[in-house]
Amino acid sequence: MEMTEIKRDIYLRQLIERKDNGMIKVITGIRRCGKSYLLFTIFKRYLLESGVAADHILEIALDGIDREELRDPRVCFQYIKDSVKDDGKYYLLLDEVQFMPRFEEVLNSLLRMNHIDVYVTGSNSRFLSSDIVTEFRGRGDEIRVYPLSFAEFFPVYEGDFEDAWEDYMTYGGLPQVAGFGSERQKAEYLKNIFANVYLKDVIERNKIQSADEIGILVDVLASAIGAPTNPSKIANTFASERQMIYSNKTISHHIDCLADAFLISRAGRYDIKGRKYIGANQKYYFTDLGLRNARLNFRQQEANHIMENIVYNELLIRGYHVDVGVMEVFDRDKGGGRVRKQLEVDFVANCGSSRYYIQAAYDMTAEEKQTQELKPLRSIPDSFKKIILVGGTKKPWRNEEGFVIMGMKYFLLKEDSLEY
Repeated sequence: MEMTEIKRDIYLRQLIERKDNGMIKVITGIRRCGKSYLLFTIFKRYLLESGVAADHILEIALDGIDREELRDPRVCFQYIKDSVKDDGKYYLLLDEVQFMPRFEEVLNSLLRMNHIDVYVTGSNSRFLSSDIVTEFRGRGDEIRVYPLSFAEFFPVYEGDFEDAWEDYMTYGGLPQVAGFGSERQKAEYLKNIFANVYLKDVIERNKIQSADEIGILVDVLASAIGAPTNPSKIANTFASERQMIYSNKTISHHIDCLADAFLISRAGRYDIKGRKYIGANQKYYFTDLGLRNARLNFRQQEANHIMENIVYNELLIRGYHVDVGVMEVFDRDKGGGRVRKQLEVDFVANCGSSRYYIQAAYDMTAEEKQTQELKPLRSIPDSFKKIILVGGTKKPWRNEEGFVIMGMKYFLLKEDSLEY
């Protein structure tokens, strides 16, 4: 049975908005998240339907052996020039540009040709995002693509919300995985590509000698999603539990490599009252939970941490800048004395002048859990909206303090759910 096409409208809209804007559109994201399909199928179809002639759309996939000669920058540039036959508008779709040495020079030369609109994809932020800023002096326009959001995944899933949610929490949102029928197929595919595509790619690209160390580091980060940590803590874990010396500096470098490949993301810790970032103890989340779970052989399936990771990714997909909120408050100890405590708000989500404080709590039925989740929100001294996300299908409602409580189904499937 043929799978229904997955809509990636959020990214198509971004491409359409940026069309013909004189900048190089850079489509970044983890490998296998659907960048090529977005560009060569969805966006190309849009161009054709908009009246662009097929011979004015130039497609080059640099990761294929059939176009290997085009990885030579001079050959590629000459090929593009020769393909331009008239003064009409041409659209260049260039896939996996990091396979070409000195690609920045090629793209810079293309910027001088006014009748070519350029779109490139790449799977490594160091090759792209940072270079775009310096090389193109503000003329690079990045569109970050993520694995499927739940709203993209659910319409093509055969089953109800509960089954879809369970599947998504376990196997994540890589488009290829969503097309597999059996759980065994999904699990084996994820384990295989983690080792043979993602990790291998990071090790080779960064010339990492200690493949075993970075493999164990991935396991440590996978086990600790949503828990504050830092390279020193991780180094101590290696020393005490595995009798291995793994320096802070090396750990820090390896974490950067994993983040550059879009495998993991960091959330900084933000002091809400002091309005400043706290350097120590960042939190790490996986871009795709299926990859994270496969790395741990699907053993650590704690719903609360997995839900927190899904919320974090969803906020990024919606364009928010996301931090972990920290609040210092004074409380009473058992003897009645004043003690300083640090409370945590799971996420502070900012976009323009909008801000939301968000707690993610899979189960809020216990009174103790309610107190734990509400206390940090009550301590925040401003009037931005405060939201508690819970597992399940609960429709949104406001409690007597004005906090919004909503189930994950409503949050994930309504694009403007935070506006409730």
